[in-house]
Amino acid sequence: MSNFNYRFLFKTIGFMLIIESLFMMLATVVSFYFREAAGDAMLISSTITFLSGVLIRLIGTDDYEKPIGKRESFLAVSLIWVILSAFGMLPFYLSGAIPDISNAYFETMSGFTTTGATILTDVDSMSKGLLFWRSITQWIGGIGIIVFALAVLPMLGGNASVLYDAEATGITHERFRPRITQVAKRLWIMYIVVTAILFILLCLGPMNTFDSACHALTTMSTGGYSTKQASIAYWNSPYLEYVLTLFMFIGGVNFSLIFFLLKGVPSRLIKDEEFRWYAIICILFATVIATSLLISGEFSNIESSFRTSFFHVVSVITTTGFTSVNFLEWGAFYIFMLSVLMLFCACAGSTSGGMKIVRIIVLFKNTINEFKRQVHPNAILPVRLNGQVVSIEVVTKVLAFMFLYLGILVISFLLLSLIGLEFEESIGAAISCMGNIGGGLGDIGYNGHFNEVPVAAKWYLCFLMLTGRLELFTVLSLFMPAFWKR
Repeated sequence: MSNFNYRFLFKTIGFMLIIESLFMMLATVVSFYFREAAGDAMLISSTITFLSGVLIRLIGTDDYEKPIGKRESFLAVSLIWVILSAFGMLPFYLSGAIPDISNAYFETMSGFTTTGATILTDVDSMSKGLLFWRSITQWIGGIGIIVFALAVLPMLGGNASVLYDAEATGITHERFRPRITQVAKRLWIMYIVVTAILFILLCLGPMNTFDSACHALTTMSTGGYSTKQASIAYWNSPYLEYVLTLFMFIGGVNFSLIFFLLKGVPSRLIKDEEFRWYAIICILFATVIATSLLISGEFSNIESSFRTSFFHVVSVITTTGFTSVNFLEWGAFYIFMLSVLMLFCACAGSTSGGMKIVRIIVLFKNTINEFKRQVHPNAILPVRLNGQVVSIEVVTKVLAFMFLYLGILVISFLLLSLIGLEFEESIGAAISCMGNIGGGLGDIGYNGHFNEVPVAAKWYLCFLMLTGRLELFTVLSLFMPAFWKR
């Protein structure tokens, strides 16, 4: 450990806390604008966060000649998410809105990881400043805390790439500019522009300006926090459902493809194999569910049946978690269909969580090749994605990821049941938090909450949220003794 670059670790964390304090100050301004009592607590929280960031940053150094490797990058990224959640919970805790530390941390980690699981039983009574801060945590976490840092902190220099790789999702990390800092800047510019467009469209509907701002932030991040306990059902608006369905779908698309689309190269999007699978899965599942609902008599109107089905299919597959009706009342078949989508999830390089469709594609194609090898054992049958050969190393990593993902889910089912959750709730909570989805089954299902979940389960679910958001290996590698050996 003598070669470990501790100073880089401190400086990076310090800068991230300073950035967090600035976002927190923005929410503080909102609170003071509405003359809320929570404003003082938010001001104190942002001040504590800023000063702590400055202090930790001073422990670091400007000397970046000492390189950083996987150990520093994995630990830095993991600690940043943990520490920012710890400071991010201060507004909730100090204001008294969430007086329990476990609950406050759970709510904040759920925000930054864009999980959307909540312990709040009455969201409507929460102060606007805190609701706005709650939405900001999801917006920052959606595109990635590190990605934002890379866009504004050139001081990372040559170390930017390893940090980006430690946080980015998917099996490969496509970069449409030569410098990683340029990638981050382009991503954030697109993110801001699309969020702004959504905000304007929401303002044209029944939402007021504040609700529109919060939902624009939590929709593009596919986080799902709402300013209402009833979620989107509160407004009972077909217009909102159409708009949110479109932008949730966009949030589930690889952002590099959106970049090429905005640059006037739509062929990159249309020809992308993962995007085509994503679109087909959404259309197929929504059509099957809508048709079944019409046949069963749950809906008598074709438009409302297809609108509601598409809304919830897209909401689930992108891990957003917005709801407009209680789909748990539809029956076991529909719950199963939506639960399958919780495992698939959307595209790599998007703001959604879960396994990502690209891994399902690789696994499917590799399985088909195995059948072909039974007939032609000497044939060389590489897995191809978008016409390019996927290396054996990547295929192996995908298989390891799938094994780990499903293995952790099974272990989590048992652990949560042992802690005290009902088996149905254990399954829903594990899949929800691991995939950063937010919803669940049983009492933590439709518009439910995690307030009654045992404290030990909440902390374990926080671990699942973080592990799922950073796609397993970044976090789990830290627990491997071999990872720390020279």
